[in-house]
Amino acid sequence: MKSSELARFKEQLLALRARCTGDVEQLTDEGLRRGEDGVAGNLSHLPLHLADVGSDNFEQEFTLSLLQNEGKLLAEIDAALGRIAKGTYGICEQCGGTIPKERLKAVPYTAYCVNCARKLEQRT
Repeated sequence: MKSSELARFKEQLLALRARCTGDVEQLTDEGLRRGEDGVAGNLSHLPLHLADVGSDNFEQEFTLSLLQNEGKLLAEIDAALGRIAKGTYGICEQCGGTIPKERLKAVPYTAYCVNCARKLEQRT
């Protein structure tokens, strides 16, 4: 892969990483229900009904689930940036083949070619 292409992928990954980091910070604030004063929990929104408690718990669990997904994505992005630094970016970690540029454009943090990714998805 040409160095100009690698530079473009690195730039794309860094932009994606910055966006995800912002998302993680926002989700963390929401998940912990931090108010403007930074204190967890907002006493003005205390639920008075059991259904309100359930709704609040669902929202918090949903937010924490999104936070977990964003954390996994950040780890994949960091791993891709590491592969760029090592010179192995664009090489499938499963079969050692070349990952097509079209796939890297669509999913720049991928570590697998399409065939290996399908095989790994079928295992889970």
